[in-house]
Amino acid sequence: MLEKKMFEFQLGDRKLEIKVGGLAEQASGCCLIRYGDTSILCTAQLGRNNPGMGFFPLTCDYEERFYAAGKILGSRFIRREGRPSTEAVLTSRLIDRAVRPLFPKELTNEVQVIATCLSWDAENDPSTLGLLGASLVLGMSEIPWNGPVAVVRIGHIENDFVLNPTYEQREKGDLDLVLASMEQKGEILINMIESGAEEISEEIFLGAYDFAKPFLKDILEFQKNVLKEIAKPKAVIASQEIDHLVVEKVKNYLSDKIETALYEIDKQKRSSALEILQEQMLVDLGGDISETNKTQAKNIFEEQIEKTFKENILKNDKRPDGRVLDEVRPISCEIDILPRTHGSSIFTRGETRILSILTLGSHGDELMMDNMEVSGKKRFLHHYNFPPYSVGEVKRMTGPGRREIGHGMLAEKALLPLIPSSEDFPYTIRLVSEAISSNGSTSMASVCASTLSLMQAGVPIKRPVAGISVGLVMGKKLDEYKLLTDIQGPEDHYGEMDFKVAGTSNGITAIQMDVKTDGITREIFVEALKKAKIAREYILSKIKETIPEPNKSLSPYAPKVKIIQINPDKIGMVIGTGGKVINEIIDTCEVAIDIDDDGKVFVTGQTEEAMEKAIAWIKEITHEFEIGETFTGKVKKIFNFGAMVEISPKQDGLVHISELAPFRVNSVEDVVKIGDVIPVKIIKIDEQGRVDLSAKQAGFSPENKALGQCQKKPFKN
Repeated sequence: MLEKKMFEFQLGDRKLEIKVGGLAEQASGCCLIRYGDTSILCTAQLGRNNPGMGFFPLTCDYEERFYAAGKILGSRFIRREGRPSTEAVLTSRLIDRAVRPLFPKELTNEVQVIATCLSWDAENDPSTLGLLGASLVLGMSEIPWNGPVAVVRIGHIENDFVLNPTYEQREKGDLDLVLASMEQKGEILINMIESGAEEISEEIFLGAYDFAKPFLKDILEFQKNVLKEIAKPKAVIASQEIDHLVVEKVKNYLSDKIETALYEIDKQKRSSALEILQEQMLVDLGGDISETNKTQAKNIFEEQIEKTFKENILKNDKRPDGRVLDEVRPISCEIDILPRTHGSSIFTRGETRILSILTLGSHGDELMMDNMEVSGKKRFLHHYNFPPYSVGEVKRMTGPGRREIGHGMLAEKALLPLIPSSEDFPYTIRLVSEAISSNGSTSMASVCASTLSLMQAGVPIKRPVAGISVGLVMGKKLDEYKLLTDIQGPEDHYGEMDFKVAGTSNGITAIQMDVKTDGITREIFVEALKKAKIAREYILSKIKETIPEPNKSLSPYAPKVKIIQINPDKIGMVIGTGGKVINEIIDTCEVAIDIDDDGKVFVTGQTEEAMEKAIAWIKEITHEFEIGETFTGKVKKIFNFGAMVEISPKQDGLVHISELAPFRVNSVEDVVKIGDVIPVKIIKIDEQGRVDLSAKQAGFSPENKALGQCQKKPFKN
């Protein structure tokens, strides 16, 4: 049993607390980490060994608990947490992307990291806290791992950087940067980036890194001190015996064959050639390689491909498809692909091709969100699909996985700063990116295809957005490396970095970086930003050649939306008892009507005529009467002292006998009768909303009282 201990560390203006012992004692590692009043229970567990799986079976899970925010799940029929929300999936990926590169390559045991949010204070971010906790529990456990990892979130408000900004500060700022790092030989290396931004420069990103660096170093030192006291001895990884004769035979066999297969430009041909080469190798060397050594031979085959790829990049600048290091693959852009959709496009870069489809909806089509952290409505959505045929495979079709959710949200983050406000463009906007062919960086291609669809659909985005991925091949030293612009299959698979940058001609809107090595230096970070900017500007020029600006008109199949403002106090009048009034308007005019609490009314329909009819109806119901307005009204009741005249539905006014005619009236019925239509003018409105009218001031006299039928719609002179 681990002794109960508490560790504290001042991080910015808040205290970071770590509690160990007395918690999940049967887990390999466990701690409770707290920042402000946000608390995360983090555990790491070492599982069984699976040497034949062919990959490292790591699972990182972030678990939301509604009780952490003092909430009960909103559905009447489901009150417990179930499938993870999009935000939970993204946090799980965030943790995974930072910790995965630091496991030994030879580790084949199952490893699971779970971060459960137990308390959330609506100020301090649980995702970065979960990653920090994951680093601690992996470090204190017997699981072999080359951490620790430090993480901070950096904001940028009015030219000042902010450490671990609150949610309110993040809303005010133009940068939201999550930066994870580790230390190697005294140098702080970046090993994960997740960021959204409001078109900011590369220089600001570098400034954010420089601002974060001392905090990252302090967090790493704090973890090291904690782990000195509580870390368990690391488990010894079972080493596999290497048959050096097998190694030698495989290397000799591949020496003059591997480049021919690896440097086939076409992806399918390359994959097929490498597969055939491996199968032929096992056949030709069958007499020299036992069945038990075939797995080892396959591993050596893979290692030789990686070695050949890296050596040719580092020594000869030779890429598998023959491009120079900073060359973008051929690009083509097509728009207006599908006849009935509201917007569509295809963006092609090399063998990567994205079909983008845009749909416009009413205000009522907004996504209702009720998660632990997020509650409210969302009007801009981007979804990403990755069908198996895009990589020439056959797989079972299921719902979106973590990869699809992550890629979809990255593109959404990149596009969001350019989406017009609901006041300027009162539509719900949904984009779907279908990866119909994949050979590298479909997420950044989705950004480009989505931009084309938005512009073709007539959505008035501020500027086009484009994205590109920069790769990395490293030698044995930190300063021995080459950067690759626009990476594709083998460069992503065998390279050490996927550095995705999206933005406009004005600046960056999103960055996501993952590595397969320990991390990258500031020098690599600077150079990668420069190369991404050059490539981004080139892609933007191709987009503008296809469509220089958003179309001025929407698709004829898109709904039309108009907004009017009414007095919030009169929302109930529009809705009516049990929705009777609003449903009558909807059914009669064949429109959709959505009303916000602030009195903003969204009317959506297929024709201008239907919308105008509904709007006139709503205005009639909610008309704000003013002194001096003149109407025609129908006499509804007669009293000894005057007549009650209807000037609009549910609004009557009293015409006193003295205001009926420009002469003395002895009896009201001498001048008007029930059903007569007369002109009237508002002369007084009291605090209770009662209206006094004058017929004589509106020009009425007994000689011209027969004015025809009553008009339902009030009008001003």
